[in-house]
Amino acid sequence: MLIVIPIKGNLTMASQRVTPPWHYLHEASDTSLESFELSRLNHAANLRKEIAALLEQWIEVTAEAFLARWVREDRKLPSQPDQGSDILPQAELPFAPPQMINVGPRQPVRRLRSRIRTGDRTSA
Repeated sequence: MLIVIPIKGNLTMASQRVTPPWHYLHEASDTSLESFELSRLNHAANLRKEIAALLEQWIEVTAEAFLARWVREDRKLPSQPDQGSDILPQAELPFAPPQMINVGPRQPVRRLRSRIRTGDRTSA
């Protein structure tokens, strides 16, 4: 059994050593051992369900905290009343007439030609 003890804001895990009932396990009948095993497996399954519920709750609470932080930071940004928050500014509309761009003459590009020797070729 593990116990969580808060100490000065930090969480530390204190463990209580669990010793199985060796004498009982050694002396018990097969039916009793089967019953003990099933009870321990049931307890383990219940713990797993509790952990899953806690994990889901932790995720939800953390998401809410992050959302609150995002809203706080969003409020700190300067508001721009002329632009909608969901609309990005566009330089020009797609259907606007094309504009001429003055570009100097294009420089020729030198490309290297690969030299293939007749001896290097393989035929399939």
